[in-house]
Amino acid sequence: MSTAPAITAPAAAQDAVLLSARNIVKSYGGVHALKGVNFEIHRGKVTTLFGENGAGKSTLMKILSGVEKPTSGEIELDGEPVAFTSSSDARDHGISIIHQELSLAPNLSVRDNIFMGRELRTPTGVDFAEEARQTRALMADLEEEIDPATLIHDLRLGQQQVVEIARALSVDSRILIMDEPTSALSASEVEVLFKVIRDLTSRGVSIVYISHHLEEALQVTDYAVVLRDGRITATAQRKDIDLGWIVRNMVGENFDLGSPPTGYAFGEIALDIDDLSVADESGTGAGASAVDHLSLKVRAGEIVCIYGLMGAGRTELLEAVAGRTHLPVTGGRVLLEGEDMASLSIAERIAKGLVLVPEDRQRDGLVPTMSVGSNMSLASIRSFVKGLLMSPAAERDLVGESIRNVHVKTAGAGASIRSLSGGNQQKVVIGKMLATGPKVILLDEPSRGIDIGAKAEVFRLLAENAKKGLAVVYSTSEVGECLSVAHRIIVMRRGKISAEFGPDANKDDIMAASGEAVVV
Repeated sequence: MSTAPAITAPAAAQDAVLLSARNIVKSYGGVHALKGVNFEIHRGKVTTLFGENGAGKSTLMKILSGVEKPTSGEIELDGEPVAFTSSSDARDHGISIIHQELSLAPNLSVRDNIFMGRELRTPTGVDFAEEARQTRALMADLEEEIDPATLIHDLRLGQQQVVEIARALSVDSRILIMDEPTSALSASEVEVLFKVIRDLTSRGVSIVYISHHLEEALQVTDYAVVLRDGRITATAQRKDIDLGWIVRNMVGENFDLGSPPTGYAFGEIALDIDDLSVADESGTGAGASAVDHLSLKVRAGEIVCIYGLMGAGRTELLEAVAGRTHLPVTGGRVLLEGEDMASLSIAERIAKGLVLVPEDRQRDGLVPTMSVGSNMSLASIRSFVKGLLMSPAAERDLVGESIRNVHVKTAGAGASIRSLSGGNQQKVVIGKMLATGPKVILLDEPSRGIDIGAKAEVFRLLAENAKKGLAVVYSTSEVGECLSVAHRIIVMRRGKISAEFGPDANKDDIMAASGEAVVV
């Protein structure tokens, strides 16, 4: 097999190459995930790897961290050939990875997750006190007040992401690979992580950073590498690139996330949130509420974006409306086309036409052991049942139509959901809910962990369905996404609506209304 010509990041004399991957090929059957990749990591520098979902970024990182073995090619560390037999072997060579999807054990404590498989032992057993002390020190470095004894499933998603980062930092690594480390972090948590990165590189640790938050990634990049369809297509130093350079090399010229669909009139009020209050995390309702006497009306065919910082109440609002919140609803009503949803279960709300695409697709949106088709049809399964029997033909027809409608790239309905990229998995979750024929769709951070191309496809999909009369409400913590397809932008702060804007809103005004500092 022919390999691509070597394309390496420009090297400065003081930036010694610590690791070099040459002509890396990775094939899965007849699918070539990597096609002769040449990649270098410089000592004490941040190399950012950009690319769409499915470009091969995670595959390359799994090879460099010993999770996968290349089909062909070689890796040199400190100028010497190495062949990692496992992730433990790579870790023994000083290479650690923070995976894109969380790999924590939810039924274990924070302390146990951080030291799993490498417990601190004494002659009498595990030194739990020392593990707890080190865990508290790691949490302090990351500016998170998390008790080491807290169970993972009791933490919000962003805190779980912090624990994943802490686990990687607890290993004395020479190379730290961060695959989407900020996908669930708040803006303040991202700033803390960036301080940690700067501290690590000042001590000579090399970072490989992967993120779909392009502007955010530019803040820490020393070298930029773009991977597209299994090949490296561009490399440059930070001083030579900007956001436009990244987007052009990832997806081509003249790219944007879209604009609000026009040319039609909104229908009647589809969703009426009337004076809704949701208790805070204590569950008592005392003090500040997660959602505080909030009212919002959304018409059929309208796209409404809810923007706010972490903790503003966006997720609590959407989950309460959908009926899946673990927090008590302490007041107010949710009306779907005038019908009160208070007494209805989640399944009954879905049957009535009110659906939610959750923030964490892996935990709440997909069944990882099932196929693409089975995941796609899961929410509509009752429509295939007649008496005691299910109609496979009806299910097959719906799945095939849904895959086409949401443009899922898959080998077929029978393919494993794990075989899909993050963007295509997200489209399966959205397709699953659209297959129920909803009147209102709620989406909590629909672009979390997906690339800019997949993000644009998701927003195009929402716009297409809005023109057919679907009421769309989506939440985001990325201000740029507010200015894509939304007809109306609602800003939340401390459980309340702090401002409302039209599609011609100013980015700085939106951020200011959320309480976020605007960088001048």
